[in-house]
Amino acid sequence: MKKNWLFLLILGAITAILAACSSSDAAETKGENGQDQVLQYQSLPGSVYPAELAEALGYLGDVKLEKVGDMVGGPEMIQLTATGEIDFGQAFNGALIKSYAQGVKIKSVVGAYGSDENTFIGYYTLEDSEIKTAKDLIGKKVGVNILGAHSEFAVKQFLRDNGLTEDEIKQVELVVVPYGSAEQILRAGQIDVVNLSGISKDRALENGGIRPVFKDIDLFGEFTAGEYFFTEKYIEENPDTVKTFVEGVAKAIEWARTTPREEVIAKFEEIVSGREGNETTDNLKYWKSIGIAEEGGQIAEKEFQVWLDWLVESGDLEEGQVKLEDLYTNEFNPYAK
Repeated sequence: MKKNWLFLLILGAITAILAACSSSDAAETKGENGQDQVLQYQSLPGSVYPAELAEALGYLGDVKLEKVGDMVGGPEMIQLTATGEIDFGQAFNGALIKSYAQGVKIKSVVGAYGSDENTFIGYYTLEDSEIKTAKDLIGKKVGVNILGAHSEFAVKQFLRDNGLTEDEIKQVELVVVPYGSAEQILRAGQIDVVNLSGISKDRALENGGIRPVFKDIDLFGEFTAGEYFFTEKYIEENPDTVKTFVEGVAKAIEWARTTPREEVIAKFEEIVSGREGNETTDNLKYWKSIGIAEEGGQIAEKEFQVWLDWLVESGDLEEGQVKLEDLYTNEFNPYAK
């Protein structure tokens, strides 16, 4: 009996210590207002996104970012944010709409990435490839970073714009390929066309031997393609944190837009060099623009309306199933008119 009593006493003490440690750890992530001041997120090695730039420039104040993994794509970040494994994510607007329609209560708060004449997603094939038109893609493999997001939407829009039937479109095989090896997979002949964007696109073009089939800006013009988002619950519980985050990101976007390119690249190199893990800075020299269309990353209605219409026309959503006002807010953005 005495042994059992002693065991229970020790177990109780251990439980109390663990609870105290957990409470202490939780307190360290909270500000004086009781709201989060540490935001967990995902990003890509060797790259710098607006939120990371905002922190480096001191625009996030007491709010800190904590990277907890490398991102695969927007749909994965939507899932991780919805389950609370990370605090915020970034994703293509079309994927955000589809997720909201499926009951995932997330809300976009500020632009994260976009396409302009300098920064866009292009779909490339080898220089000696026979692929010249949309019809030539029937029976071919197109590499995309993830299904259900920006790259897939653009491919299907290109095919539809060029008169392919839905049956013909189904004969174009979309293959998921990792960001870091997309160029090599194309050159090895494992796929026929691959989507490339940003720094990786410019590096591949410098290496030569590839040519574009089409670009997303050919289809949609210059546009903000994806947003940063939180769950509705997180925004309700941490409005000051979200406000600080959005204001900081908005200022960082304008800093990148108005600062000489050489200075932006130098800042990016400083950020990446300061990380753990010996991330390379070699590709940062290819950076050209922030790509986000609206001032301060404020969200324009058209950035969601175009994809909402697209999803209704393609039969993925019913008319009126999702309302624009539920998808995003500009209330935290100081640049919003």
